Amino acid sequence: MKAWTYLLLLFTMFTSCSSNSESQKLIWYNNATINNILEDPDKPEEVVRVAIGISAQVFYLSKKSPDYKTMMEKVDLSFKKGKTYNIGVESKTNIIKEINEVK
Repeated sequence: MKAWTYLLLLFTMFTSCSSNSESQKLIWYNNATINNILEDPDKPEEVVRVAIGISAQVFYLSKKSPDYKTMMEKVDLSFKKGKTYNIGVESKTNIIKEINEVK
């Protein structure tokens, strides 16, 4: 019984310490669709402007992100076909960090 307690404690410590601090800074837009995609005139080599929702709030998709290609495909699918996603935006930079399927 004591071994199980130590294993549970170890597992709890491991999972709590390994949480991604970036995910705590994300603002989520659930069941959102993309209304517009534009090259940013100020930084065309760095970001793409993405408008989310009916009120067309503008956010940015970084071209330097390792997931840029995958996220751009999802953004394009949402814009062209109206597919909805859960979109995580970094709170102070307005940069899209995650785009997840709606479950």
